[in-house]
Amino acid sequence: MTQRTASSTTGNRGASQASDSGNAADSTRLHESRWRKLVRGLLLGMLLWLGWAFSSLLPSMDRADVVIGEASTRDIRAPYQISYVSEVETERSRREAAAHVPDVYVGPDSELAADQVQFLREIIRQISDVRDDHDPADGELPNFLPELAGIELSDREWVTMLGLSDSSWDLVARESERVLSIIMRDEIRAGDLPRARRDVQRIKLGILTQQEGDAVSALVNDLIVINTFLDLERTEELRDEARAAVEPVVRVIRNGESIVREGEIITESAFERLQVLGLLEPTHDWRHIALEMGFALLVVGIAMLYVARVDPLLIERPRRQLLLVVTLLVAGVSARLLLPGQTLSPYLFPGAAAAMLIALFMNIHYATLIGFAVSLAVGFSAGGSLHLALYVLLGSLVGALALMRTEQLSAFVPATGYLALVNMATLLVLHTHFGARDIRVLLELAGIGLLNAILSSSLCFVAYTFTGRLFGITTSIQLMELARPTHPLFRQLLIKAPGTYHHSILISNMAERAAESIGGDILLTRVGSYYHDIGKTLRPHFYAENQSEGENPLDKLDPQTAAEIIIGHAAEGLELARRYRLPDKVRAFIPEHHGTTLVAYFYRMAVQEAGDQDVDEAAFRYPGPKPQSKETAILMLADAVEAWVRADRPATEPELDRVIRQVINDRLIGGQLNETDLTLKDLDSIRQAFGDVLKGLYHPRIQYPERSSRRAERVANG
Repeated sequence: MTQRTASSTTGNRGASQASDSGNAADSTRLHESRWRKLVRGLLLGMLLWLGWAFSSLLPSMDRADVVIGEASTRDIRAPYQISYVSEVETERSRREAAAHVPDVYVGPDSELAADQVQFLREIIRQISDVRDDHDPADGELPNFLPELAGIELSDREWVTMLGLSDSSWDLVARESERVLSIIMRDEIRAGDLPRARRDVQRIKLGILTQQEGDAVSALVNDLIVINTFLDLERTEELRDEARAAVEPVVRVIRNGESIVREGEIITESAFERLQVLGLLEPTHDWRHIALEMGFALLVVGIAMLYVARVDPLLIERPRRQLLLVVTLLVAGVSARLLLPGQTLSPYLFPGAAAAMLIALFMNIHYATLIGFAVSLAVGFSAGGSLHLALYVLLGSLVGALALMRTEQLSAFVPATGYLALVNMATLLVLHTHFGARDIRVLLELAGIGLLNAILSSSLCFVAYTFTGRLFGITTSIQLMELARPTHPLFRQLLIKAPGTYHHSILISNMAERAAESIGGDILLTRVGSYYHDIGKTLRPHFYAENQSEGENPLDKLDPQTAAEIIIGHAAEGLELARRYRLPDKVRAFIPEHHGTTLVAYFYRMAVQEAGDQDVDEAAFRYPGPKPQSKETAILMLADAVEAWVRADRPATEPELDRVIRQVINDRLIGGQLNETDLTLKDLDSIRQAFGDVLKGLYHPRIQYPERSSRRAERVANG
């Protein structure tokens, strides 16, 4: 054990000294490379999103340049059939319904009638006073006539009233009050005064003489006033109710139907049909385009900041960068080209498919980012529709959550159901809140939500099937296929190298438990562990786990040749992986699980045989690269731990824990974990996970130090 540790330390010290001179240069190159990749990703995102901003300039022969009130320059027909809610005709129907609501009046006002009768009595009293002081025999009017409130009497009317006998005057007074009371009890609206004054002649008694009748008319006519008034508030309330009761007018445009003919005047209805069909030629308002450019730059800036804070390592993955920006571009340009206006059709736009796809290929963080970005693009393209943006956002989030970490294609079925429920609920809540109450319209909205869910899931499934290989991104479905024992390459491992097969199964259990403890990709870790030693199927008898008791073929070879055979299984495994088209992520486990470690056993033998001569240490090292991810680093540690434990057979749990710690420390001090983002806390969790798996596998055995030490070195080095 001591000899092995010393040898490993010597090898590690040599590797460290050999790399010291290039550390500064490598660090500088790595820093510059990351900045170049970051700038490349930023420019790519900006250019693509600016392309979306300028997509409104795309020419289209199907679009028409028309103005309401002017004549059309050509015949325009519908390119496809569509059903839509006509805002123009719905508003016209609402205006007609409101116009049929009669004005609401309040009255007649009884207090006003009483006041007018009281005025009449006061006028009669004043006239009676004049009559008492005037002698009809004088034949002339008095020098002073009072100004009567509410009426004006001509000289002729004064002469008539002053000339009446007392009995006639009493009759005129009583009849005037009666007539005025009757007329003021009826409704008198603005414009009804002439009719009400004509009614005086009809109501007054027929026994009156001509002079008495004229006196009654003179007293009453000016006191007849409007007593019934228009209630504007109640009238508008009833008209609003009439407008709200009007159902939205749904129109169907048939495929090939003539929308407008050449020379025909463009009406609001024709303009709306052209807008719904997306046939209106956009006006190139450069201020609007500048606004869209600013919006695009803002979205790109926020997205890049999000990526820099959440996952800086994305700059090292150009294919994933490309997948993100292409997804955003396709979704944004599609929204610009396919959303015709504020009708029901935009709610069919499958915006949730983008977030669902990213959730499958990457993670929920990027899916959320895509969901927000696409919802903003859809809302912006639809003229600032907050309803549509909220609808797309909620659907995107639910769809992404339903498909995150899925390992089966059947997951698309419940995801479609969840998305449909959220779509329908969102549409019903939004439209019910803002006035839609018609059952037929609500059912149409529910159907649109269901169709959107089916369309989004179907589009995501098709894209998921083909996009993974196009962008070189490993999908969970591919990993599930590779995890099956019936896979041809995995079956070769079982048949040709059964010892390596069982070793891989054990390693996968250890690595999977460790990946779970630190939040790594469990499925990828398991599949990578299955195939990490696939190169041993070409010459299985050279490896300890496939040998029966007896001579080892490597003992007959010189140390360098033996080391070359052991090291060669990584390159041979990569060749097999390429031949069977294993994904890049799985292939990475083959060279990275050994990193650049030294085959210490054969190197020490070569040093002993060479004597005073120098031995090229590089010939006894694996070519690497070092582990680039948590998952491959876990496999490196699991592979080394299992080999040492299988060789040493620790008798107690403390001894087992000491072996695990020793292996992890060796790899850490040797710099093999420098290019991963594993923390010391992660390494401690990995140690505990390894211990939990290995505790029940190895039992106390009698140890033979020299033989155990030599065998451990050989097994640990392959």
